[in-house]
Amino acid sequence: MVDQAAEPLLVVVLGPTGSGKTSLSVALGQRFDGEIVSCDSVAVYCGLEIGSAKPSAEQRKLVRHHLIDVVAPDAFYTAGDYSRAARAAIAAISGRGKLPIVTGGTGLYLRALLQGLFPGPQRSATLRDRLLRKAETRGAPSLHRILNRLDPASAAHIHANDLSKVIRAIEVTLAASRPMSEAWKEGREALTGYRVLRLGLDPERQQLYERINARARAMFADGLVEETRELLARYGHPPALDALGYRQAAQYLDGMLSFEQAIAAASQSHRNYAKRQLTWFRREPEVTWLNGFGDDLSLRTEAESLVAQGLAKRPM
Repeated sequence: MVDQAAEPLLVVVLGPTGSGKTSLSVALGQRFDGEIVSCDSVAVYCGLEIGSAKPSAEQRKLVRHHLIDVVAPDAFYTAGDYSRAARAAIAAISGRGKLPIVTGGTGLYLRALLQGLFPGPQRSATLRDRLLRKAETRGAPSLHRILNRLDPASAAHIHANDLSKVIRAIEVTLAASRPMSEAWKEGREALTGYRVLRLGLDPERQQLYERINARARAMFADGLVEETRELLARYGHPPALDALGYRQAAQYLDGMLSFEQAIAAASQSHRNYAKRQLTWFRREPEVTWLNGFGDDLSLRTEAESLVAQGLAKRPM
């Protein structure tokens, strides 16, 4: 029998966009000598700064961060790639005697990390190129309609504009000759060797939406359009630039939306995304939900108490 009390603690801070996950994680990292492993499918890309809401330079100085700016925007980065890199980072952090803190809102990445992935087929460059060309000519939603016919369960959990995940789901489904959602149920290797403390942020909904709206407007005011223009000029239109905010900035540059319409569309998309995140994370097991934002002093105190209790169970 494995003595779970002897296993090191792994803290996971999850919740919707705009809920203050980074703020809380940095505070926990400072308080408990921790390092943060980002769990964000946009933050992995170099150059996507303003629209990704990455931790600030100051926050990264206060606490060491991992898996931010690891690949170019035109790279194809999967949940499996993330899971392998995150597990290695967590092992290294724990090996240094520090507290690993996984932080982010990408549910698929978190599931891959904690629950494991099925041994899916290798990527097909030919199929991917064909699907990308179809998306370019007919739009990303056309691929989502294909996925919905092949695997409705996967389509229900992948946004129509999340091109990289849609393409991977189609690829796996065709190669495996069965829906990816069925393949997910078999052969996964869950993360072991850690006691996982999941802390979920659940702020009041209207306050969350107000923060999301303000952040979307601030992104455009801080130069999101200019950043998007530079990325498009350098990389074309890789799937990474279908991320929320960048998509609306690109539509503004294409003349499809006015500046104010782009801000409104980005705000709405982020609010919708927050709803989907909460729905996803409600299915995550053993989450201790904290009512409020990550920068609320009372919530931070509660979270620190929970982490301290978890650490106290580890024998010296």
